Amino acid sequence: MAETTRMPALYLSHGAPPLADDPIWPGQLAAWSAELPRPRAILVVSAHWEDAPVTLGATTAVPLVYDFWGFPEHYYRVRYPAPGAPELAAKVRALLGGTVHEAPDRGLDHGAYVPLVEMYPAADIPVLQLSMPTLDPAGLFDLGRALAPLREEGVLIIGSGFFTHNLRALQSADVPAWSREFDEWGRETIAAGDIDALLDFRHTAPGPSVAHPRTEHFAPLFVTLGAGEADSATLRSTIDGFWMNLAKRSVQLG
Repeated sequence: MAETTRMPALYLSHGAPPLADDPIWPGQLAAWSAELPRPRAILVVSAHWEDAPVTLGATTAVPLVYDFWGFPEHYYRVRYPAPGAPELAAKVRALLGGTVHEAPDRGLDHGAYVPLVEMYPAADIPVLQLSMPTLDPAGLFDLGRALAPLREEGVLIIGSGFFTHNLRALQSADVPAWSREFDEWGRETIAAGDIDALLDFRHTAPGPSVAHPRTEHFAPLFVTLGAGEADSATLRSTIDGFWMNLAKRSVQLG
């Protein structure tokens, strides 16, 4: 059997369904995935699924969750028929121990499938989605740490959120100062490899309650940081810039 390459751990800003129409961002995601080893499976933690205790989505292919409203009809016709991942689900249960719930009818939400359509358009890699059981940075970091052994088995762990997420930005003609300042803090903090500052963003970042009135879109980063702890020295930004005035900064470890 061929040796398995340890996969990196990613945090990405996932975009709304119109991401597919952006002239730049889809190509950035596609180029990023092309540089990665091919995963045997993908495990996604999305900002759009909070459930405690930890809950696993469908392990067989079921319809996507179109968890958005008011968009043109063609966005609701997008399909991403990735294979289910029952073997990965069994490994997650073994690693986490305790109580792991299952939601057999819950398909991938847009935090999972929107970026995957751009990164792995053939939809031929098994994908499993995992709920966020808390928004507490330390708790999510520990969750990522517990999942880290999956990387050795060729599993790509993706935390999917948005680096700034205050929908007031969508109403601005220009990128607001708070979005730029938070993103610049992120750029500097990531470049410095300061994981502690990222985890303590409420006290170390400028205007955290404005950049994230609710923190669910930043929280998947903490799972990624825990999963990538062994490669913390490689922490780096992979995509930057803004989309609809929100910072689309994305991160890789390993």
